[in-house]
Amino acid sequence: MIDRLQVGPKGEKLARRFLKRQGYKILAKNYTCPVGEIDLIALDGRTIAFIEVKTRQGGDQADPEDTVTAAKRRKLYQVARYWLNQRQADDYACRFDVVAVTLPEGGKPVIRHTPDAFDPPRR
Repeated sequence: MIDRLQVGPKGEKLARRFLKRQGYKILAKNYTCPVGEIDLIALDGRTIAFIEVKTRQGGDQADPEDTVTAAKRRKLYQVARYWLNQRQADDYACRFDVVAVTLPEGGKPVIRHTPDAFDPPRR
């Protein structure tokens, strides 16, 4: 069993590898700004994907995707706006993805990628 403090970083590393194999170009990992943090920012063709990675160990019952609450989605949107404004990249298409990583005890990790997992909050 992985130490609890290592679960998130391990899941993020697995998510990065998975996305790279799918052809994504990783632009930032663990991006932090005054309004918050986002796990991954990647380029998928001409679309910028802001990606939340959720990792669970084998015994956890909840699906990782279910932990991306409305409050978390609003925070991700704020971070994405900040990142885009800092880079004057408003002409790119954008979306919000979730990568769920489950680390079963003694088994192979299970990775589920949901592109365009949610819409930005309405203003």
